[in-house]
Amino acid sequence: MLRRLLAESKRKAAPPIGAVAALERAGAAPAAVGASHAEPMLPREWFAAQGWSPFAFQEEVWAAHARGESGIIHAPTGMGKTYAAFIGPLVAGPDAGANTPLPLSVLWVTPLRALAGDTVLALRRAAAAIKPHWTVDARTGDTSSSARARQSKRLPTTLVTTPESLTLMLSRADWRERFAHLSTVIVDEWHELLSTKRGVQVELALARLRTLAQARGAAMPVWGLSATLSNLDEALACLVGVGGPGDRAPTRIVRGVDTKEIVIDSLIPATIERFPWAGHLGLKLLPDVVAAIERANSTLVFTNVRSQAEIWYQALLGARPYWAGQIALHHGSLEREVRDWVEDALRNRRLRAVVCTSSLDLGVDFTPVDQVLQIGSPKGVARLLQRAGRSGHQPGAVSRVTVVPTHALELVEAAAARSAATARRIEARCAITCANMPPLDVLTQHLVTCALGGGFVVEELLAELRSTHAYAALSDAQWQWALDFVIRGGSSLVAYPEYHRVVADDEGVLRVPDRAIAHRHRMNIGTIVSDASINVQLKRGKRLGHVEESFVARLTPGDCFMFAGRVLEFIRVRDMTAWVKPAAARAAVVPRWMGHKMAFSTQLAAETRKLVADARDGVFASPELRRCAPLLQLQARWSALPGQREWLIEQITTRDGHHLFFYPFEGRLVHLGLATLFAYRLTRAAPRSFSITVTDYGFGLLSPQPLSLSIGGLGRLLAAQDVERDILAGLNASELTRRQFREIARVAGLIFQGYPGQGKTARQLQASSGLVYDVFAEYDPGNLLLAQALREVLERQLEASRLHLALQRLRGARAMLTRPNKPTPFAFPLLVEVFRDRLSTEQLAERVERMVTALEQAADAR
Repeated sequence: MLRRLLAESKRKAAPPIGAVAALERAGAAPAAVGASHAEPMLPREWFAAQGWSPFAFQEEVWAAHARGESGIIHAPTGMGKTYAAFIGPLVAGPDAGANTPLPLSVLWVTPLRALAGDTVLALRRAAAAIKPHWTVDARTGDTSSSARARQSKRLPTTLVTTPESLTLMLSRADWRERFAHLSTVIVDEWHELLSTKRGVQVELALARLRTLAQARGAAMPVWGLSATLSNLDEALACLVGVGGPGDRAPTRIVRGVDTKEIVIDSLIPATIERFPWAGHLGLKLLPDVVAAIERANSTLVFTNVRSQAEIWYQALLGARPYWAGQIALHHGSLEREVRDWVEDALRNRRLRAVVCTSSLDLGVDFTPVDQVLQIGSPKGVARLLQRAGRSGHQPGAVSRVTVVPTHALELVEAAAARSAATARRIEARCAITCANMPPLDVLTQHLVTCALGGGFVVEELLAELRSTHAYAALSDAQWQWALDFVIRGGSSLVAYPEYHRVVADDEGVLRVPDRAIAHRHRMNIGTIVSDASINVQLKRGKRLGHVEESFVARLTPGDCFMFAGRVLEFIRVRDMTAWVKPAAARAAVVPRWMGHKMAFSTQLAAETRKLVADARDGVFASPELRRCAPLLQLQARWSALPGQREWLIEQITTRDGHHLFFYPFEGRLVHLGLATLFAYRLTRAAPRSFSITVTDYGFGLLSPQPLSLSIGGLGRLLAAQDVERDILAGLNASELTRRQFREIARVAGLIFQGYPGQGKTARQLQASSGLVYDVFAEYDPGNLLLAQALREVLERQLEASRLHLALQRLRGARAMLTRPNKPTPFAFPLLVEVFRDRLSTEQLAERVERMVTALEQAADAR
């Protein structure tokens, strides 16, 4: 059938329209879960019926699939990747009469449950026209019990699922029978999974499915979809595995239509302060944001954190009270039904604007959206392009994103992001492997999953593991350790039966012998670990969502806080639920969710350094740079602006003490590592204490004793020897590792989070993991999970790999050492951070205002 499709006559003259967008325009109704009985159509006939024709890249993928090839489809958002991936297996898949049930043929893996609904609708539409007897359904954490029961009897022809739900299905003893006829796997938004433990989880599941297909002598093409990736070769290797030359089908990277017009601009304040500090603009640009929303039909307002989304939603309602019901809030801590309502209302053009976080970043098709606003810097080029793609979600339409700065220097970041995006300099997503950070916690979880899923033979599973990109370099020692760990708990937990999770039967097949262990493992499957949360529920109403336990612990009855777009009064906590009631609008705190602040990406950092170097040469080529010109010119006059192969260091004395300010422009996580390294090496030379502050632009060291730094002394700070050892010596490495170990212990199955409705508190989980950590540290110091925890601290909290590259760059650059009389525009935000924790918000604002006034007067006097 596919050959006949590709041999048809030339395309019709109608301009191509993206598949999902065209169907939305046509108002096609979603097919039911059950099969349709309409007369089947050829794909081209179905396309023509919608008034559009296939893109060349879509046909290339269909033909490649017919040849049994695997690959990656890389195309801008809204350009038809969904049908490029699905039509091939749909055409080549099984067909039968109305009374003949069809087996599972296509598996679609999506990173977010929110994407599953949209994907199911799109796939059902195609299947209803081309293969009327195919069924399409979803299996995620949101799937109803009735749907699960139906799927337990028979899976649909196409199943949309998440990595966690797929792994859970692989833990069934009959998974081989259920996946026996699987012909194709499609992984959506592969860039979002790559470089994470969830991506490793997907690699392991794909290896299981490939092994099953090879056992029956069949091919199983795997296709990944992405819009924002630069290291496509590595991404492809992770997707298809690294088996021998005879083990893998041909692969290819298909690049889609790349003519999508993306407009990136900024809301530029009428005036700008020459001494900015993080977030100082606050809601000052609210009138501009309101005006921008009023000019558009539908707007997504993206924020980087959930607390910021709550604040901006309330601010917009305060500015336009009659927008109630026309604007909405969307983030991951809200109840599922609330988020579903928002998504449906946005699709159906019932909302003027939605304030959201990354919960709406990916793949959800909101064709009506014609504008995206980004509050604050996106901190990455790929993230900005991904969010821009939420608007104009169809070929021929312009995707537009406007950056709303929260401090002056974010205008430079906005210009840098646009420059990098225009040049298609997008960040790479480095995969996790045994060569860089062995994910042994995921491995041990997978071993128990395989033992549950009908059992495994040691030699066979080892070969399967080494066919994945993640575990291709798995050593014999690591493998033996992992086996010993799941069989007898390793050398330190051997006395505890609950850690003897896997045993060999008479035939040498390793299985899980205990039903309680099996039940706990299935409850624990997955690699997403977050702080313990508490449900928020109205006293006489429904559940609103959840906040972190640490926030609720600070509340007393009668306190008010903003959540789910309303002001709530806290009543009490009972059974892991915070009971609340609506409160009259008054002063209220905003929940703060844990997590790292977003840091500069490598590409954005490099582009920002280039723009600062251009400013040094008097080049202000963008509206953002021209608005920032007074700030940058004052920085050059009082100190210096570094060139491309230079970096700046300032020594300043204030009433708080003696400061060293360094400006590598490498991102806050790298700067934290550099600050720790420099502070430790300085104290080793002469004992003293330091306070450390960091931003994305630089870091500061404050000491009560006078500081003197020479170019020769700087060389000793940048020395390449023992970098990680010195950083760990300067940190409270033991405590950081202990905290990181909690995540590893949870994934590895060493601690249990509790049954639904009976979750453990964060304190209980930390205590449980802390006990295990202490046992390992004392009785099994060579335990590989301890080493993994230390490596994850270095990589996640200090970006150790990137830190080494930054040190290498700094050693090759010329250091500019200046001694300004007053804090410079670059130094000011670091100086504010020095006393941020010492003062209340009101006192901080007052002191900053006094400092700004004094510095502005000094600048005008010169």
